[in-house]
Amino acid sequence: MMSIVGTTQAAHLLGVSAARVRWLLLQGRIKGAYKIGKFWAIPLYKGMPAISKGSRGPKPRWKPRRGNRPTVIHVYKGNIGKKDERGFYLPAIAVKNSPEGDYKASEVAIDGPCRIVYRPDRPYSSGAKVWSETICDVRWSSI
Repeated sequence: MMSIVGTTQAAHLLGVSAARVRWLLLQGRIKGAYKIGKFWAIPLYKGMPAISKGSRGPKPRWKPRRGNRPTVIHVYKGNIGKKDERGFYLPAIAVKNSPEGDYKASEVAIDGPCRIVYRPDRPYSSGAKVWSETICDVRWSSI
């Protein structure tokens, strides 16, 4: 099964800006890319977008990012409905392995595709049996 990503995710994989990816798309240099309405669908080959060689300039250095683990989001069951000493609800969502570090949040938005994992026999290192993984940008906030 071939994976499809958008311009932001392709830029993250290639280590370039989203504007650069859109420029490559307009030049027709990304193999198999097509538009759905106003959005670009970019197929991945071996986990990366396939870029054809340009006619000028230095040789491109597209390569997968090493050591880039997905951001993992899971829920602390024990914090659901609990309040702190001031009467505020405790954040029940954990955001782990994000580029900015680990956070506890009350609300999370994932800017792109993600996958939900359920592994009761092999829980995540925090003990979570259900979690979400993504390589896309994640925004969070606390109440």
